[in-house]
Amino acid sequence: MILLLQFFLAHILGDFFLQSSKWVASKELKKWRSPYLYVHIFIHFTLILLVTWDLRLWRVALVISVLHLLIDAIKLQYQQPATQRAWFFIDQITRLVVLLWVWSFYEHVTWNYTTIVTPRALIISTAVLFALKPASLITKFAISKWTPGTSASSSSTTTGEIESLKNAGEWIGFLERLMILIFILLGKWEGVGFLLAAKSVFRFGDLKEPRETKLTEYVVIGTFLSFFIAILTGIITSQLLEMP
Repeated sequence: MILLLQFFLAHILGDFFLQSSKWVASKELKKWRSPYLYVHIFIHFTLILLVTWDLRLWRVALVISVLHLLIDAIKLQYQQPATQRAWFFIDQITRLVVLLWVWSFYEHVTWNYTTIVTPRALIISTAVLFALKPASLITKFAISKWTPGTSASSSSTTTGEIESLKNAGEWIGFLERLMILIFILLGKWEGVGFLLAAKSVFRFGDLKEPRETKLTEYVVIGTFLSFFIAILTGIITSQLLEMP
C-alpha cells in the first residue's frame, strides 16, 4: 500500500504542482509536437524514482510514464472546448486506474470479489446512492405542489432578474446529503448542525423581501426535508452497520 501511495504522490506533484499553465496551453495547441508534453512525462518518470527512492523501479516508472504519455496524447487529440471538463475527469480516473493496475501487478495483489463486496461495503454504497438521486427526486416531488410561480409583479425591472446556476440546487442537495451521511457515520453530529447553520446563512440571506415569503417557505421546506431524509438514511445505515 505504501508503494501505491508513493505512486499517487508522484502523480499529484507532477500533474498539479510541476506543470505550468504555459505547458498546458502549449500541449493543447501543438499536441504531439509540444516539447512540454515530453518534459512533463520525464518529470513524472523522475518523480516516481525520487518518491520511492528505489532505482530498481525504473521499469515500473517507465511503464507508468509511457501509459501516461498515451493517455495524455489521446486526450489532447480528441479534447474539444466543449468536452474539456469531461476529458479532465476521464484523464485523471484513467491514470489512477493505471497506477492501481501497475501497483497490484508489481506487488502481486490478487483481487477477490468477496473481499471487496462485503456486507459493510454494500450497506454504505447503497446509502450513498440513495442519498443522491432517489433522495433528490423524493424531495422534489414532495414539495412540487408548493413550487412558487413567477409573475410579472414578482420580477423587478429596476434591479433585474436574478437567475440561479443550472442544476445548482440539485448539486447542493447532493453535497449536503453526502456530508450529513459522512458526519453521522463518523459520529460527528455537530457537523450536521454546522452544515444547517451555514446553509441558512448562505441560502436564506437574500430572501428578505415580504414578497418572497412563499419562496422562503418553499426553500425552508425543501431544505428540512432534504436534511430529514439524509439524517434518517444515516441513522438507518449506522444501525445496519452495527448489526452482527
